[in-house]
This record gives sequence, structure tokens and C-alpha cells, in this order.
Amino acid sequence: MMARHTQAAQLQQETPFQKRKRTRQLIARLKVAHPDAHCSLNYANPLELLVATVLSAQCTDERVNRVTESLFKKYRTAGDYVATPPAQLEEDIKSTGFYRNKAKALRACCAELVMRYGGEVPSNMAALVQLPGVGRKTANVILGNAYEMAEGIVVDTHVRRLTGRLGLTTHTDPDKIEQDLLPLVPQQDWIIIGHLLILHGRRICAARAPKCP
Repeated sequence: MMARHTQAAQLQQETPFQKRKRTRQLIARLKVAHPDAHCSLNYANPLELLVATVLSAQCTDERVNRVTESLFKKYRTAGDYVATPPAQLEEDIKSTGFYRNKAKALRACCAELVMRYGGEVPSNMAALVQLPGVGRKTANVILGNAYEMAEGIVVDTHVRRLTGRLGLTTHTDPDKIEQDLLPLVPQQDWIIIGHLLILHGRRICAARAPKCP
């Protein structure tokens, strides 16, 4: 415990240059430890990734993938989600939890896609965050993985917890954490850093029983 307090005090005295250097070293070590880091949600196009990301709220990616295996065969376009009765969509996604709110968000989002974008998922941050149920996290997931565009850094519960533990941020708000990370992480690593931290959080630095110091 004393060692952790000493380390925390040292991190508080870091200069911006030192913190950037340490962040790059952390990324390099994470890449070695988790060479298989990638988006764990299954998808074949931007719409499927958008849907899967919405369903992943308060739900494991493994369960989402089990649900979307049949869901994506039934719902192939944004219009399909809009045309389906709400109760049916709720039933189809029920096992992901909070299914009424998720179904409502998906229908509203897909209606907007049909009305404004011809059913296609836009490939820019400004348009994405205007969609119902889509915030910066979901937008970053879509841009980084479906479009391979490094517009920001995904901050989920694992990233929030680990970046605080590593002394990369003092904030708990995801948007503020992202703004702290952007100048520390080279832009070419903005996409992979989220995958690396999420995987490290699941495998090593778990919330309840961390295997890290």
C-alpha cells in the first residue's frame, strides 16, 4: 500500500513530456502482452457494429455476439429495425438486458439513418453523435473499427479504470478522460489503445481481483 502511495506521488510530479514518454512505453508493452487485441464485437458492416455497440451497454460482448448471430440475419438494413414492431425487436434483443431502452434507441437511431442518410451510417464524428443513442464512445468505436478512422479514443469502463490506475488521468468522466489521453497517445495508436486496455482489463487488471501490482 505504501509503495502505491509513493508511486502515485511520483506520477503527480511528472512533466507532460515524461507522461507522454511513459504512455508510449506502456503502449509498447501492452502490444507485446496482447498481440491479438481487436474489436471483440462481431460485425460485417458499420450498421451491424453500431447495433452491436448499442447492445453492449451493461452487457458482455460474448452475449452480444450470441444475440447478433441471429439478429443480423433477420435485420439487414436500418429500415428493417424501423419496420419491425417494437415488441418484436425487444424480444429479439431481450437477453442483452435493458432491452426496452435499447430497442427504443435502435429504432430511433435507424429511423434517423433512413431519413437523413439513406440508411447508411455516416463516417464523421459530428454526424454520428447527433444520432439518437450514440455518444462519443459509440462514435469512436464505429469510426475506428468500421471506417479505420482515428478520430478519438474509446473510453469504456476498463479504459476508465486502467487509465486512472496508471496515472494517465485524474478524471472519471469518459469525455474528459479522452481529452486527457489524446495528447499522450500517438494518433496512430488511438484505435488500438482502447482494444489493448480493454483486453488488459479483462485478462490481467480486473476490477475485483487484479493480477497486476
